Amino acid sequence: MTRDPAETRALAAALARAARPGDLISLVGDLGAGKTQFAKGFGSGLGITDTIVSPSFVLMAEYRGRLPLFHVDLYRLADAAEALAGGLIDDRQAEGVTLVEWAERLADAMPAERLDVVIEGTGDDPRRITIRPGHASYARYLEMLPGTDADADGAPTTVEAER
Repeated sequence: MTRDPAETRALAAALARAARPGDLISLVGDLGAGKTQFAKGFGSGLGITDTIVSPSFVLMAEYRGRLPLFHVDLYRLADAAEALAGGLIDDRQAEGVTLVEWAERLADAMPAERLDVVIEGTGDDPRRITIRPGHASYARYLEMLPGTDADADGAPTTVEAER
């Protein structure tokens, strides 16, 4: 569980250490679950100093860090065909990491070779975050998880990982 946006960002920054060119990360969760907070933390972990915001109105934002980060937000799109026609697939993405918010809107159009990050919870509630590699090559992200180390006030910080 992460209890606040700072913990979600810290978890994502730790995961970013495993990032390689061409990686695809699927972010799934309700409105207000923390997908953009996750993207901010992941960007920070890549050394990005620009302010990362949700690119809802431009489909994709690009940031420069250790690897380029392509931040895609499908919230305003109806289906995969609209996203693909809008330029979701770009040859430059092979050079960096692509984070896709609302990835479930692409359904079967998403490649199986990806890392799924499912965030449950909204508002002031703690977040349950499940990290699920869609391919063995993404299992390296699980090695970056903080595990169940106790935090400053003794409460365990846990994230579920599914292999």
